[in-house]
Amino acid sequence: MTAIHAEFALLSGGLVSNVRVVLDGSTIAAVIPSAQREANDISVSVLLPAMSNVHSHAFQRAMAGLAETRGPGTDNFWSWRTVMYRFALSMTPDHVEAVAAQLYMEMLEAGFSRVGEFHYLHHDQDGRPYANPAEMSERIAAASMEAGIELTLLPVFYAHSNFGGQAPAEGQRRFIHDLDGFAALMEKTEILVAGLPGGVLGLAPHSLRAVTPDELSKLLHFKKGGPFHIHAAEQTKEVEDCLAWLGARPVEWLLDNAPVDQSWCLIHSTHLSENEVQRLAASGAIAGLCPITEANLGDGIFSGPSFTEQGGCFGIGTDSNVLISVHEELRMLEYAQRLGLRSRNIIAPPGGSTGLALYQHALRGGSYALGTESGIAAGAPANLISLDLSEVPWLPPAQILDHWLFADGIRISDVWIRATRLVHDSRHVKRDEIQRRFHAAMIDLMGQHGH
Repeated sequence: MTAIHAEFALLSGGLVSNVRVVLDGSTIAAVIPSAQREANDISVSVLLPAMSNVHSHAFQRAMAGLAETRGPGTDNFWSWRTVMYRFALSMTPDHVEAVAAQLYMEMLEAGFSRVGEFHYLHHDQDGRPYANPAEMSERIAAASMEAGIELTLLPVFYAHSNFGGQAPAEGQRRFIHDLDGFAALMEKTEILVAGLPGGVLGLAPHSLRAVTPDELSKLLHFKKGGPFHIHAAEQTKEVEDCLAWLGARPVEWLLDNAPVDQSWCLIHSTHLSENEVQRLAASGAIAGLCPITEANLGDGIFSGPSFTEQGGCFGIGTDSNVLISVHEELRMLEYAQRLGLRSRNIIAPPGGSTGLALYQHALRGGSYALGTESGIAAGAPANLISLDLSEVPWLPPAQILDHWLFADGIRISDVWIRATRLVHDSRHVKRDEIQRRFHAAMIDLMGQHGH
């Protein structure tokens, strides 16, 4: 057995001093507060449960920082999407696997232990299915195995370009399925995910733009108890188009017409009425927030305090993967609330730590959204991160998470996944070989795009 002795550890009730955590196999065997360090223990300053990443499009890591040149008019989500389609159409399975492995390695170094891969890049470059319909899903799974991150795979059903069952656009040809083709994909991915340590299979209708009400109803029959994710109300245009076609706002329509419950995760949920906020919180569904991407794309600001005050649960994701960081996602979430409301310490309860509240909210919501569990407790998966306080030895314990999220001087030192240490001294154990393949893939892709 391996044991970790932490000067401070985040347990269910908050930070506790002198905690000894015993690991056995892939789980936590025992948690002993007020314990002395024993001779062979690994010693850390702060031990936290690792975070779940509720929403990722792995292939988009290839275009991080490459969509920041302004076009001839006003840039917005829809102009960004045009750049994204160009990358999606150019990537081979080898490219996707190399990019995903790099991304998943970066997620581990950033403190994520599990990724919800909202996977819709299914077909060959000409739009035809591969001989193996799960070819791209297998590449995502291989990348997760190489990096060591746990995977909740969310195969995406995508059939239309807009509300009303409009024909897909040419740039979407690699994403598109009919229900029979998607059923064949789900059969393959069920077998694939069963072979992954800690693997979870869910499914994801892309959005009400891309899926008709009839198709959504039929997709519910594919659900076998796993998570069910859908983009909802990310953009004001999406809300306006949904009102015009279905006579209701996206989240309102889903709550009225679908069995939305705690197994659902509504990604973004940026533009909600107060009634939608109340009903979404009451449903038990998770709001999948991606604050850095939502800021990068100019989406808008989620109704954070109203949602959490009514018992709503949220997780965080990295979505377009322009920047990979647990603490910066949480910081952006809080700062967006502060800018919108012109106030401070929004998510925290009265008298409470903002950093602690943000981390605990996202930890709980992330595990629910990805069909897993988290926390430092006997029997829980041994997915852990340690923070290095060597540059801030003067820091009071109550301010550790606040300082990590909102200041500088604290870094993630080590990460354990299923009790195996994959990050040591802030560096993934396979960084050199994974990065080498990523660089080769990117040089090839940039050459294709004329850079």
